Amino acid sequence: MLKCVFYGWWIVVAAFLNLFLAVGIVYYGLPVFYVSLVESLHFSRQQVAFGIFLGFALVAPVSGVVVGALIDRLGARRVILLGIGLSGGSLVLLGGIRGLWQYYLLCIAEVVGYVMAGPIPNQVLVANWFCAKRGRAMGYAYLGLGVGGTLSPLLIHWLIESWGWRNAFRVVGAIILVVLFPVGVFITRSLPREMGLFADGAGAGSFAPAASEPERTSVRLAVRSANFWLLLAGSTLAIGAIGTVIFHFVLFLHDQGHSAEWASRALSLVLTSSLGGRVAVGYLADRFTLKNLMALFYLILSLAIPLLFLSSHSIAVLAFSAIFGFAMGADYMLIPLVTAHNFGLSALGKILALIIMADSLGQTFGPVLAGRIYDTRHSYDLVWLIITAAGILSTILIYFISARRITHN
Repeated sequence: MLKCVFYGWWIVVAAFLNLFLAVGIVYYGLPVFYVSLVESLHFSRQQVAFGIFLGFALVAPVSGVVVGALIDRLGARRVILLGIGLSGGSLVLLGGIRGLWQYYLLCIAEVVGYVMAGPIPNQVLVANWFCAKRGRAMGYAYLGLGVGGTLSPLLIHWLIESWGWRNAFRVVGAIILVVLFPVGVFITRSLPREMGLFADGAGAGSFAPAASEPERTSVRLAVRSANFWLLLAGSTLAIGAIGTVIFHFVLFLHDQGHSAEWASRALSLVLTSSLGGRVAVGYLADRFTLKNLMALFYLILSLAIPLLFLSSHSIAVLAFSAIFGFAMGADYMLIPLVTAHNFGLSALGKILALIIMADSLGQTFGPVLAGRIYDTRHSYDLVWLIITAAGILSTILIYFISARRITHN
């Protein structure tokens, strides 16, 4: 059966499952556990939120660079398998924690697992298997993250209500291990040549990799280019804006007089709309200039944010959720596509790791800064103005990326 279609599409299925479980379920599901941790272990709200922030702020930048090097040296498959073990194992152990230090330690391990089994290696994996249809393939793979994020709050809440928060941690961790290990061992392959294939399923006589991909690009050459810094800065600003909205959205709507249930549904609409954005950008990426497409989505995302100033009107919130969510669907997806287009595949893991880790810092710093502003001013108005400006600046930076590929002379 696996031979009925180009094997690269089975790689997309594997990436979909990795992103669904190790990223979508875990990243969007962890906050659902916070109430139980506060009530059972008497952690403060700051303490439960600080665990993942500690991981991203302190560990992810270092581990991301290391993981990028490992991907380029060992292949994405082996790195993903290590990440699955860390991610699933950490969740299982979280079900038995008794103190804050254990929680912090396992949160750090979970972040490392996220880095090793999440966006970076799966982006490299799909990029290695596809060239002409890379955007479409990446879009299908990233549906896993969106679907996982949409289902995660409902699933985690049901598990906690049915078996308690400790067993809920253990069940989620066990599912990750039981499902993703066989997928990694029996389906995932790092490169088409491991199976005697070429990218996109073309034969040796009809596909010339050197004609479709940039020549070898070293990390040193990449970081000396303006394109690298424009992409890093632009994506960091945009994803910082996205993280700020996602983290504070429900709290903001509650402040505006909306019920917690209605606010949760509005957030669910954001995540659901992102699925459409991922599919749409996957098809558009194979037809239009990537950096212009990325700039367009960032502009749409930025111009949706001012709708939050009309949040007392439910229709404005719903419009924001649909538009912002749709544009958000292009966030991490276009980053690897633009990176691969500009710098090629030979050092993609290391280059992409540097960019994604900067993005992760923006994603975690933005909500912290927003919280500080709210605590000082008791209003989110300045926050929305800042992230709108950040989004527009990110649009300009991405637009000025040169279409010329960076290669060795």
